[in-house]
Amino acid sequence: MSARQTEQHTEELRIVGKRYIGRWISALLVALVLLAIANSMMNNPRFEWSVIAASFTEESILQGVLMTLKLTAISVILGFAGGTLLALMRLSANPVLVAVSWAYTWFFRGVPMLVQLFLWYNIAALYPTISLSLPWVGEIWSASANSLISPFSAAVIALVMHQSAYAAEIVRAGIQSVGNGQIEAARALGYRPAQIFRHTVLPQAMRAILPPAGNEVIGQLKTTAVVSVISLQDVLFSAQIIYQRTYEVIPLLLVATLWYLVMTSLLSIAQYYVERHFSRSSIRRKVKPESVKPKTPVAVYSMESGRTSNG
Repeated sequence: MSARQTEQHTEELRIVGKRYIGRWISALLVALVLLAIANSMMNNPRFEWSVIAASFTEESILQGVLMTLKLTAISVILGFAGGTLLALMRLSANPVLVAVSWAYTWFFRGVPMLVQLFLWYNIAALYPTISLSLPWVGEIWSASANSLISPFSAAVIALVMHQSAYAAEIVRAGIQSVGNGQIEAARALGYRPAQIFRHTVLPQAMRAILPPAGNEVIGQLKTTAVVSVISLQDVLFSAQIIYQRTYEVIPLLLVATLWYLVMTSLLSIAQYYVERHFSRSSIRRKVKPESVKPKTPVAVYSMESGRTSNG
């Protein structure tokens, strides 16, 4: 076959993409199901979308949103601070610290959050008076437990202690993901233990800590809904107050649902950017060939000729 015939034969060939019939059929079925659900929701008068729109920015609902965000921020910050301390205790060589950290994590991960909340809210039944005493001095301070443990403080204590138990396991797994070679190298350079943790272990551990930590923050925001059982005005309790007065149960529950979706979506976006920031160092940047400079010539001295040449 001549070269001209080969070129003509090549021009006649066409690349035909593979047809995925099953993929298109499944996508069509899913689209039809979603369309049917959306049509049912929009045309069902029992959803009362006008009530949802009117109640979405009501003052009591917005106050509940702020309370939910406040509880989430306090419990996450203090919970991860305590969780980091518990993780370091668990990884220490001191058997007493290891046992205390393990027992704390075992207890607060094993008891449901709602039970913990009720225990702290009713702590006055066990300790009516909370006092501080010193040996040979006696009592220097005392107060009624009912005056100290309000619904807000009970919710904060329960959420922080619950969060710190889960955060401890997340931080511990992240620290253990850093190889021992990195720590030994930092020690060889003369770093102190605090410097090793701050400059070597923590930056590398953050890439393993952030994904589960982000999920834990979002889960903690939803967990704050349990505080409604002790009459603390979060989003859910605000919606309950309104529908107990207006009997519009479903629209107000949908208002709370939409607000939780908005808050969790914002947290998911923040998680994405934080993870991208800490994973920047692991992304390999492509270098253009024209940007690579040629190697600098090296002078080579020949022993036999006694001359110097460029190599």
